[in-house]
Amino acid sequence: MKLSGAEIVIETLIEQNVKTIFGYPGGTVIDIYDQLYKKSDRITHVLSAHEQGAAHAADGYARATGEIGVVLATSGPGATNLVTGIATAHLDSVPLLAITGNVANNMIGRDCFQEIDIAGVTLPITKHNFIVHDVNELADTIREAIRIAKSGRPGPVLVDIPKDIQQAKCEFAYKAPVVKTAGEPAPEDKVIEAANMIADSSRPYIYFGGGAVRAGAGALISELADKIDAVIGCSMMGLSELPTKLDRFLGMQGMHGHFASSKAMAKADLIIAIGARFSDRSTGDAKKFCAGARKIHIDIDDAEIGKNVKVDLGVSCDISDFLRKLIEHVDYKRNPNWMTKIEKLLEQEKEFGYGDDFLPELAVKAVSDIVDDDTEIVTDVGQHQMWTAQYYEFKKKRTWISSGGLGTMGFGMGAAIGASFGTGKRSVLITGDGSFGMDMIELATAITYHVPVTVVVVNNGALGMVRQMQNLFYNKTYSNTTLDRKTDFIRLAEAFGCEGYRASDIGQFREAFAKAYEAEGPALVELIIDKDDMVLPMLRPGGAYDRLILDKEDRI
Repeated sequence: MKLSGAEIVIETLIEQNVKTIFGYPGGTVIDIYDQLYKKSDRITHVLSAHEQGAAHAADGYARATGEIGVVLATSGPGATNLVTGIATAHLDSVPLLAITGNVANNMIGRDCFQEIDIAGVTLPITKHNFIVHDVNELADTIREAIRIAKSGRPGPVLVDIPKDIQQAKCEFAYKAPVVKTAGEPAPEDKVIEAANMIADSSRPYIYFGGGAVRAGAGALISELADKIDAVIGCSMMGLSELPTKLDRFLGMQGMHGHFASSKAMAKADLIIAIGARFSDRSTGDAKKFCAGARKIHIDIDDAEIGKNVKVDLGVSCDISDFLRKLIEHVDYKRNPNWMTKIEKLLEQEKEFGYGDDFLPELAVKAVSDIVDDDTEIVTDVGQHQMWTAQYYEFKKKRTWISSGGLGTMGFGMGAAIGASFGTGKRSVLITGDGSFGMDMIELATAITYHVPVTVVVVNNGALGMVRQMQNLFYNKTYSNTTLDRKTDFIRLAEAFGCEGYRASDIGQFREAFAKAYEAEGPALVELIIDKDDMVLPMLRPGGAYDRLILDKEDRI
C-alpha cells in the first residue's frame, strides 16, 4: 500500500511496538502531527511544555521500562532544544530515538526559516544519526535507528526528516519488530584468566555500574560475590540493581559514596568492574586509584576498557554471559580476614555524619518508608541527588532514575513524567530549588495529563552543591550561589493546578509527603533545609581515597 512519509513514520513506530511518543509540534512536522491525530487510538502523544522536557521524558520512559524512548520535534530551535536531552541520554547509555523535521531537501543550505543542521550539531552526542533524502528508505531507516539505539551499549540515535520526504508517497510493507544485536559471547580463555586472578585474591571487591543495570546482572553479581566471598559496591548509575540491604552490598562508592564502600575499594587487592566506566567521580586521582589492586574490567563497549584506568584484564563482551561462565569456573572460597576488615569499616561509618537529626537524611528515609517498593525515584542534580543516592532504600530493579554522566539540572520533572507514563504508576521526583527552577514548567504537563508525580523540592535557598565546594575549597566565597529568590512554591503549585505543602521538620514532612503521595494526580511538597547542610563523606575532586572529607570544617 502507498503511504506518505508522515504516515510511514507513525506506522513504523507502531509496528516497532512504540506506544508513547513525547514531543512538541512545529512547521516542519505538521504532517507527522496530522498522522498522530488520525492514529491517536494506536499511539499516545504527550505534549510537553518544552522540547528539552520532552527529551528528558523519553529518557525517563526508557530508563523505567528498558524499552526505547521516542521524542519528536520540529526543525531549528525545536531540534536544538533536544540537544541537552540527547546528550544526557548519550552519557548515561539510554536508548533514545529523536525524530526531527527539517526544511525540504531543495531548501537545505539556504538559511531558510528554522533551518539547522541538527545532524551535524548532534553528531558527537549520538550513536548514529540519519538524514532521510528518499521516502523509500524512510521505514527501514527508522527500524535501523531503533536497532542501533537498543544494541550493544545503548544510546540515542537521531533521524532528521525533511518536509518533502514527509509528504512524498511510496509503497509500505509491515515488518517484524527489530531485535537488538546480541553482545559478543565471553571468551573462555578470558574467563579462565579471571578465575585464576580471583583464586589468587584475598580481598576481592565487585564494582558495578549502569552497564550491569542494562544487562540485568544483579542476581549474577550477588551469586558471584557469595561464591568468592567478595563485597560489592556500585557507581551512582548502578543503584537499584541490587537491594540496598543486601548483606554484601556496601552501597555507592565515589565522590559522595558510602565511607565503607569507598574505603573497601581502596583496600581491595582485586577489583572486578562490571559495566562501569571508572569515571572521575568514582576514581578521583586515576593514577592513585586502587594502586595496590589488580583490576578486571568487563564491559559491552570495547572503547571503555582501559580508557580511564589501566586494567590487568579487560574483556568486551556480553556481561551476563561472562558472569555465568565465571561463576562456573571459580572455586568456592572464604576470606575471613577481609570480612573482619569490612566489619570494622562499617563500624567506622556509623561514627560519621550529622547524627540522628539530620533533616535531609530523615526526609529521604521517610520517602523510602512511605512509597511502594516499585515506585520510580527520580532526581535532578545536586545535593538532593546525593542524599537520595546515599539514604534511599532501593528494593526493586530499575527504580532509580538520575542524570549521572552529564549531571543535568532540569532533568527531573520531564524524566518523572516519562517514568510514570512508562510504568503506569506514580513516580516521585526529589529535586532542589535550583534544579526545579530549570524544569518547573513541565509541572504544567503533569497537570494537563493528570500524571501521578509527587514532587519534593528540597529548598535551601542556594545552589547547594556548588556552595558546598565554595565552603570547603574557596574560603566561603559564595559567588552567585545564594539564590535569594522570592518564589513561593506552594502558591506556584496551586497556580499550576495541584496541591502544595510546606514542611520544615521531619514530622511535618512525613505528614505532607504521605498526603501528596496519595493524591490522584501531581502534588508538591517543599522541604525547607539549612543552606549549609552538606553531603558527606566527600572525595575532593582529583583527590585520593586515603583522605576523605568527613566533616564540614575539614578543608584540605
